[in-house]
Amino acid sequence: MASVPEHYESLLSGFYTWMSGGASPKIEENRQFFAMHKIVPRLSKTAVDLGSGPGFQSIPLAEKGFKVISFDLSQKLLDELENSKNQLDIITIHDDIVNFSTHLSNPVELIVCMGDTLTHLESFDKADSLFKEVHAVLEKDGRFVMTFRDLTTPMKELDRFIPVKSDENTIFTCFLEYENQHVKVHDLVYTKDNGVWTFKKSFYRKLRIPMEWVTERLGNIGFQIEISENARGLIT
Repeated sequence: MASVPEHYESLLSGFYTWMSGGASPKIEENRQFFAMHKIVPRLSKTAVDLGSGPGFQSIPLAEKGFKVISFDLSQKLLDELENSKNQLDIITIHDDIVNFSTHLSNPVELIVCMGDTLTHLESFDKADSLFKEVHAVLEKDGRFVMTFRDLTTPMKELDRFIPVKSDENTIFTCFLEYENQHVKVHDLVYTKDNGVWTFKKSFYRKLRIPMEWVTERLGNIGFQIEISENARGLIT
């Protein structure tokens, strides 16, 4: 089994933006998300993006006037962000998100952990420790925005096989194997170059995190919950 950084560097990062539908639609989607939730700079104007990838969250936050510090395990995806940020105030840091607070010298106004970043953590203890670190470095009246995929209800039989995305040169599929606290995600990619098809494969584990557990832990740590909802399998 590949670790999360190994899986991204050997396979997933090269297809991530493409399989997400392209950078522009994802950036626009998050522009609308931040506008809907009235996320604008009010305090120090410093925001942290945990698991930033190629910048789907970082870019719209910087457009709003935040100074963004973007963390990701994939240098390839951070390179995409560096190439697309133009003059926006974004700093990229190649490190595990569990180490993010060691890179900060002052409290911050906003921390986002979006997409499916949270489920990439190894264990519930790691997630709990991350929540505590987030709470410790937020300014008074700062905000923590988190989204993650609901993996608690297992897909069964053939539903476990998912056609992710395809075009004339690439076919990306995956299948899922459910364990007690994790789901094994097997990514299978066929690419065509000069008429010749090549096959790549890798798998890694994602954490199956119940929304109720997250809500309870955040409350116990000291967060005031503004929104807790599950919309078509994406928890906010």
